[in-house]
Amino acid sequence: MAMALVPLDELQVTEPGPPGKEHTLPALHPDRKEERCFLPYKSPPESGSPAEAEEFLEHAKFITEDLEWLLALPHDKFWCQVVFDESLQRCLDSYLHHAPRGLDLAAPASSPAVVGAQRGVHRAVFLAFLRMATHKESKENFITPAVFGEIIYENFLFDIPKILDLCVLFGKGNSQLLHKMIDNIFTQQPSYYIDLDETVPTVLQVFDTILDKCGLYCEGATAMEPMKLNSHKQPTAMTMSQQDLVDLVLYLCDSTTTIHAFLDIFPAACSSFHSHGFLGRLSSFYESAVPDLEKALRKRNFDDKRVQEDLWKRLSHSCREIVEMAHLLLHHTCLQPILEGGENTQTFAEELLLLFTSFLPEKRFLSDYDEQFPIADDISLLQQALPVMDETRTSYLLQGVQSAWDSVGRRSRHRGAAARAEGAASSSSSSGFELQEAGPPQGAEATSDVPGKGNNVSEAEQESLLSCIRDLLPDLGEGFLLACLREYNYSSELVINNILEGRLTPGLDRMDRAAPRPVKEELPDVLDVRSNVFDDDEFDVFRRDQVDMSRVWKGRRKAENAREMLNDKQHIAEQKARYLAYETVVDEVVIEPGEDGEAYDTNYDDEYDDTYDVSQVGANDLDGDSLLSRRPFTVPQILRKVNKPELEEEGEDDEEEETLQNNVNRDQFVQDPALLRERAEARRAAMHQRRGFRPEPRPSNVVGQPKGQGQKQETVLDRRKKEAAKGRGANHNRRNMADRKRNKGMIPS
Repeated sequence: MAMALVPLDELQVTEPGPPGKEHTLPALHPDRKEERCFLPYKSPPESGSPAEAEEFLEHAKFITEDLEWLLALPHDKFWCQVVFDESLQRCLDSYLHHAPRGLDLAAPASSPAVVGAQRGVHRAVFLAFLRMATHKESKENFITPAVFGEIIYENFLFDIPKILDLCVLFGKGNSQLLHKMIDNIFTQQPSYYIDLDETVPTVLQVFDTILDKCGLYCEGATAMEPMKLNSHKQPTAMTMSQQDLVDLVLYLCDSTTTIHAFLDIFPAACSSFHSHGFLGRLSSFYESAVPDLEKALRKRNFDDKRVQEDLWKRLSHSCREIVEMAHLLLHHTCLQPILEGGENTQTFAEELLLLFTSFLPEKRFLSDYDEQFPIADDISLLQQALPVMDETRTSYLLQGVQSAWDSVGRRSRHRGAAARAEGAASSSSSSGFELQEAGPPQGAEATSDVPGKGNNVSEAEQESLLSCIRDLLPDLGEGFLLACLREYNYSSELVINNILEGRLTPGLDRMDRAAPRPVKEELPDVLDVRSNVFDDDEFDVFRRDQVDMSRVWKGRRKAENAREMLNDKQHIAEQKARYLAYETVVDEVVIEPGEDGEAYDTNYDDEYDDTYDVSQVGANDLDGDSLLSRRPFTVPQILRKVNKPELEEEGEDDEEEETLQNNVNRDQFVQDPALLRERAEARRAAMHQRRGFRPEPRPSNVVGQPKGQGQKQETVLDRRKKEAAKGRGANHNRRNMADRKRNKGMIPS
């Protein structure tokens, strides 16, 4: 192994031959294959018999041991076994064909040993395919990429059906590994893209086959071939046998799940599907087949209700997968290039709008698509990426979406958001739409174009709708009817029509039709939560069991008149005890003979009036009038003569004193205003004369002498004055405040 860095397709090895002879062979040669027989895979037993379970366990053990032996081989031996061992390929192909899918019919509960054995085979098969899709395991063990692509293509190690089965079997939980594996296969061998293009028409034939089985013939661009005139009428979903209907739904579910898994794991394949008009065929198939199959599942009588429920779940799952397939194709072929901002952004936007417009006639498909992936969100993204978007076109598209909702008798969950997106001028936020988990489509039960009333229905309107329905269907319970009204957006016409025709959803169909109205929860008593200032007083009947009713009466108290009420002095008696504490105050205390009088204070009398004790009233009175002797005679003020003051003093203080004196002795009559103005003018002239003449200020000289010759003292003072007076201008006192801060130590000098 000296040539370890040589690729496997160029490597030569020496093998022992006849005794004493050796011969050289290429590393990939049929003679180097080990003789080992790989058993084909068998699915787990459907019945729970111990014999079948033991047989499966033994069979699975052999397959697991053989695959583990294969994975343990060296690089060259592994590829020799893979390329030249046909039993290995039959084993792997049998597992892809017969391995149980996740949506297969529920089998009886298997034993833990069977489940463990199935899990072991599943893991070993996946690792074998993963190693087969790897052309370089290490620096020493690798194959030339071109030769690797030729090996896997010419020996049919991988093909498009195998890749589809790998995606649906191992996609859950291994999507990243599968993506790398499939991407490496298509990268090293581009011929697989050609095979994929040739496979897409076969995939489309699947949908045409289902339509043909249902007796639905597509016309126009969706028709694969014209219908013969002498062809017999095919049975429809309502007239075919129950087993055929079960097989048809299983076929649809398996096909849609497989295609969706492949497109989800390997998005590069979306361009191939898109180039064949897959979206248009998908939407028309959905519009034609889904309502017909739903109608058959509702109206047909099944022997086992569990089969009917399982088929309904599978059909709902198929509808969801079809809608998600359409979204994947739109996203990877139109939306993603727009978001990446390439050169042909306008072309991709135009193509996206054309596709949305082509969906408008497919009312059921458009409403279900908009329920899972609101078209208003994509319109908002287009408006953000391309501000020159035609608003009339987008508005028409959004109105068409709303019309689709109305035509199927349902209410859009994103109606408010769509209206906001429709009215946006050039940009709209795409985060205002709440994407809800998509449930099974529920639009086929709508048989009229009556729009729903929504959930904002008052209690009076509910009672009116109930009475209207119960007039026609009196045997139905109010609880069941309320559930039907909520399901069909409170449209009594739809409820009556679907009940009479038996088109109720499985959830409503399982309900008890005589179910009464659910009892409303009673609200807590207001008295339990109220709060009042009179809580817990003597009359709080809500918290006291006993109240003194003798103190409670209405109106005038019984057996009581006005005289008795006035004569009732009970309130005075109640106050008597309070005043007894002060006792009675007496004016005179009688001292009995033999009683000590010192116990009483006789020198102080609180009632004695000592007002005139100081003045000797009447001591100096003469024989004349006592009033004149006590107060001298004065002339009344009104009879006195007014003394005009002399204006001899000239100071301001003297004028103020003069003004005060005039105010004291002034006459009470109004003076002449002209005289007052003359006096004020005279005072003003005297004041200016006292202050003297102020000379004009000296002009400032801040220019001074040239620099270097010194400055005069006047120039220095003028400059200082100008510097200090700057704050009075537009600087708003900044310099003064700066000096103030500097003096306080706030600014380092």
